[in-house]
Amino acid sequence: MKLWQKNQTTHDKIDRFTVGKDRVYDLHLAAYDCEASIAHAQMLAQVGLLSPEEAEQLTQVLEGLKNEAEKGNFVIESEFEDMHSKIEFVLTEKLGDLGKKIHTARSRNDQVLVALHLYFKKEIETLKALTKTFFDLLMNLAEQHKAHLMPGYTHFQVAMPSSFGLWFSAYAESLIDDMILLNAAYQVVDQNPLGSAAGYGSSFPIDRKATTNSLGFGDLKYNVIAAQMSRGKAEKTVAIGMSAVAATLSKLAMDICLYMGQEHHFIHFPDELTTGSSIMPHKKNPDVFELIRGKCNLIQGLPSQLNLLMGNLPSGYHREMQLAKGPIIEAIEDIKSCLELFTFSLKEIEIRENLLDDDKYQFIFSVDTLNEWVKEGMPFREAYKKMGEAIATGNYTPKKDISHTHLGSLGNLALDSIRAKMEAVLKK
Repeated sequence: MKLWQKNQTTHDKIDRFTVGKDRVYDLHLAAYDCEASIAHAQMLAQVGLLSPEEAEQLTQVLEGLKNEAEKGNFVIESEFEDMHSKIEFVLTEKLGDLGKKIHTARSRNDQVLVALHLYFKKEIETLKALTKTFFDLLMNLAEQHKAHLMPGYTHFQVAMPSSFGLWFSAYAESLIDDMILLNAAYQVVDQNPLGSAAGYGSSFPIDRKATTNSLGFGDLKYNVIAAQMSRGKAEKTVAIGMSAVAATLSKLAMDICLYMGQEHHFIHFPDELTTGSSIMPHKKNPDVFELIRGKCNLIQGLPSQLNLLMGNLPSGYHREMQLAKGPIIEAIEDIKSCLELFTFSLKEIEIRENLLDDDKYQFIFSVDTLNEWVKEGMPFREAYKKMGEAIATGNYTPKKDISHTHLGSLGNLALDSIRAKMEAVLKK
């Protein structure tokens, strides 16, 4: 069944190619399509295009279908093109000609648009909650390990003393920037496109503000062409927000893979969180973090992929917009699983202490000693030259004292400020 089909038939090859994987991806959206259809039916009754009794009958069937979809029991068989055709078929099967009235004053274009917007809103809220949980874990680890020193590197060369507290809280604060972008994506998709029909509105006396309120949107897309143009733009905006989170997770995963290696040996994980080799019995591989790194790198490429797909399209609907559905849904599922697995695994991290006792880090406190000379009145350039000469001639004796370093800045006040910063962003 196809909503657009009249008396003609479509060749099987054309059908398979044009439908693609829509039946699979629509299972993520079916509940939202039912929710929007309920709002649409009730609005049609309010403006006199349906009777209150008709709207109630439609609502009851749609509520049942929505419940099935939320439980994972909704099925789109091969004879149906997509979720829209399956839902309308069930309505017609149960309610006769009344079921055929549900498509009054709307198009499949604004149907899928509103379902996507509702889906994105819910998934962004889920991503924000998962990100906040991961943020809290990082901040707790920062508090726990703020006095545990580790070497800082630049250019892969030993640089200055750092701490695990700085490392954990750095990624926590980075997530705040990512949350700002997720908030921005939420604002973009929190606009109701329903009622824009095929992109040029409807001559029926519909009430778009009524569906906006009943569906919980913050506002509506007033211009119907602008509503249609949000297809692709909404996906790209959500992808940008996700790619920001993915960038933070990917970098942290890379750090972990590096620090687990025998050359660094900064951290350790229990055997149950690592995998082995088929021929090397000594191996403990960070496969979870490598996969997180890989998945997050692919997610960072999604905005560019969507740019290429949508970049040269004029206004109005075009069929390749359908191709944005799969990548964005798969990316959402991937970023959620990465956040969940990262939180699960990082709880078990084990920190190696006294790292800086290793001789290869003997010059790591030189900058802090140099700064002490500057505080005593020596010009910085002279102090820098003096320290260089001392290191070159072997006359520098390291002062391994954290009180003389920049690490004192990571006190409770700094950690509390980072937490307060996140809370402020969450309220927006």
